[in-house]
Amino acid sequence: MSSTLKTIGSIAVVLLLLAGAASLAYARWTRQVGAGDRALAAGQYEDALTAYRAAEARFNGLPAVRQLFAADYARVVNNELWLLYRLGRYDETIDKAESAPAAAQPHFWSACALYDKAIVEQKPDARLGWLTRAEDEFRRAVEASPADWNTKYDFELTTRLAAELRKQPKTPPKQLMQLLRPPPVSGKKTRRVG
Repeated sequence: MSSTLKTIGSIAVVLLLLAGAASLAYARWTRQVGAGDRALAAGQYEDALTAYRAAEARFNGLPAVRQLFAADYARVVNNELWLLYRLGRYDETIDKAESAPAAAQPHFWSACALYDKAIVEQKPDARLGWLTRAEDEFRRAVEASPADWNTKYDFELTTRLAAELRKQPKTPPKQLMQLLRPPPVSGKKTRRVG
């Protein structure tokens, strides 16, 4: 009986040793993720983006690890998308979103970038094109995350703005949000009560 306990104890120690070594190896292997997190927390967006890109390259170099640690990989790509959007690099955000995993919310970030491109576009046809694409991407983002009320709000806002812009395509960029306001009621003044 005691030899069985010794064998089980030895196996347990070896397994713990292997688990510890694997944890240390993974922590060392993902040190760029930690560097990106620290730079992001310090507001050093370019440094954070560089670190996250290096981490993503490591994940992409070993597809088995990327698949095994899919949540970490998605977080890295999501942070990259957020940083690209925050830095105003909308074309890069859209391009990156095309190859991003679904868990990184690529449709949401792509939609935000397309929306921002639409808001500043001077040409009416191009503006409506960007806004229509943003509407489609927000729809996909809502389908991917139906419980996210912020995404639903963005989708509804974009849909209403696109519908109004289709009616009045010549509206200048600075007046786009006024399309969402209800027209003033003319005629009799309303009586105030209370």
